[in-house]
Amino acid sequence: MENKTKEKVEEVLGKIRPALQADGGDIELVAVKDNVVKVKLQGTCAGCPMSQMTIKNFVEATIKKNVPEIERVDSV
Repeated sequence: MENKTKEKVEEVLGKIRPALQADGGDIELVAVKDNVVKVKLQGTCAGCPMSQMTIKNFVEATIKKNVPEIERVDSV
């Protein structure tokens, strides 16, 4: 089940990625375990003061909308 969930999360990240890349950033999926997604922001997104807001309001919201079994997204 986790592999299928991970595939769904990867698909959603593929849709999110262009918006982050437009600002010089990117996102890496680190893990999906126990309905928690761990991601790492890269490029300019990594040091951005708005990174936590990006994770919660954009990345987490989009993932949870498309993969409802996900409970939260954490940045690592």
